[in-house]
Amino acid sequence: MRKWYVPVTLLGLSGVGMLMLTDRGRGALRRVFERLQHAPEGILDWNEAAQKELDRIQAALARVAASLESAP
Repeated sequence: MRKWYVPVTLLGLSGVGMLMLTDRGRGALRRVFERLQHAPEGILDWNEAAQKELDRIQAALARVAASLESAP
């Protein structure tokens, strides 16, 4: 398996090089970087929604626990 490290690495590097040399490749990289810049906003929105859902689940579990404690 070790004898494949160098050829695979060179193939990967040449692919990245070809991507950077073409206009289409540079455009694709530019779009990826623009999307990555906006990713934290999306992650924060998802985080807030997940936290609200966890709070809702916790409140429901607290109600279930309270009703089980009051049962005879």
